[in-house]
Formats: sequence, C-alpha cells, structure tokens
Amino acid sequence: MPSSPVAVVCVRDAALPAGGAEVVAEVGALGGRAIVLGSGSVAAAAQLQGLCQGIDAVEVDGFAPSAWARAISPLLADAAFVAMPASPDGRDLAVQLAANLGRALLSNALRIGVDEVVVTRQGGLVQHVVTPDGPFVATLQPGVRGVDVDPRIVTKIATLDLEFDDGARSPDAITQGLLPLDATTIDLADAPRLVGGGAGLMRTDDVAARFRQLRDIGAVLGASMGATRVVTDAGWLGHDRQIGTTGVMVDPRLYLAFGISGAGQH
Repeated sequence: MPSSPVAVVCVRDAALPAGGAEVVAEVGALGGRAIVLGSGSVAAAAQLQGLCQGIDAVEVDGFAPSAWARAISPLLADAAFVAMPASPDGRDLAVQLAANLGRALLSNALRIGVDEVVVTRQGGLVQHVVTPDGPFVATLQPGVRGVDVDPRIVTKIATLDLEFDDGARSPDAITQGLLPLDATTIDLADAPRLVGGGAGLMRTDDVAARFRQLRDIGAVLGASMGATRVVTDAGWLGHDRQIGTTGVMVDPRLYLAFGISGAGQH
C-alpha cells in the first residue's frame, strides 16, 4: 500500500519558488511530508513551519533535475503521490521524477487528492477532474490554493545527505550564465510589478495604440503586462497574459489596473 503523499520543493539561495508553500500545505493537509532541496534548504524549510509534520532538507548547489531525480526517487517510491509547485524548476524536476518513477504526470493542477485531481487546460478555460488509477506525480498551479498556517503543527526539520551522480548517464543542461529578468516575458505569477488592461481600454478607435501605451508604461516601471479575459479573448494579448481565476493567479507588490471594472481577482 502506498504511504502518505510527499511534496518536493526546489529552492535557490533559500528562496521558496512561487507555489512552494502552497504545495506543502496541500500535502500537509493530507498527512504528508515534504522534501526541500537546493541551496539554503534548511533556511527555506524553516519558512514552512505549521504546514506539515515533517520536512527533509537536502543541501545541494546549482540545479540539475536529471541527477536530482535519480537521487530522490528511492525516497518517493512508496508515496501515494508526489506534488510539486508548477514553478519553472518544479516543472523541470516533475518530468524527470515521473519518468524515473514510472508514474503519470498530472500538470497544472488546481487541487490534488489521492483519488481525485482537478487540472486546468486550454489556458485555464477548461477544468478536468482526473481519477488516478495509481500513484502519480502532479504540479500545483501557484496562487490558487493559498496557505493557512496551523500554529498547532510543529514541523520537524531534518537534514538529509544524498549522493548525487555526475550526470554521465543522462547529462543535465549546463548553465553558462544568467540574464537579468525581462519584465515583458516573466511569468505573471512571478512578476513583482504588474500593469493590467481591461475592457475599458477597448472603447477607442485605436485599441492597439492603447495597449502599446500600456506596454510602454510597464516598461518604464519595470512591470509585466497583463489583462482581463475579455482582452485576451479578443486577441489583443495572449492567454498567457490573462490575470484571474481562469488565467494566472498573481501576487505582485504593485498592480496598476487600467480600464478594469473592479472584479475581485484584480
């Protein structure tokens, strides 16, 4: 019989990725535990107090999803399911884990349970209820679930030493350098600043000029550009730029909304 579920969270310099705390809370609510691996893993795990009973912190530098998956797969062989945030690193590692474990991968989940998983498809326009026929790997969409810390839960954090191979069997990509963030292309879920446009900007003779103007404002502020579903359905922006319950859930420090009527998600 499979054991309880396990959340796996990749960190860099002790910074939790978008959705990291949410996926631990999702698994913790089902009596599961978590594995935090990367640089600054112990400090990152300390930020997850009250979300699950136990966390194993694995300290390792860089990011090598193929080698990491081979190292932690034995720890996950009996897990009822493995859940990861749908962050860039989480998505990369989830594919490798699913292949190593021989399990199905259910991506873009809104809710994860042992017997039922709700996933979103077609740019958030459709939700599917999936009934797994065995253990699986899933990625949870950031910003959907939220996090409720239970002060009664004392999370026990243990350090775990693992051996990572040199990647000769299945080499990982080599990082040659890091480019600065580009506000025009960054994932909306990760953007610290946003400018959003709604149907009000479409009430003009030159809609394209209005959205070029909004993009220029965003460039000056270092903000990413988003929009409501009305705008994306009309084709003025792609659905990957859609903010809201059927798009991307966001949590910026600054959000300037133009021509948006005031829906709760904005």
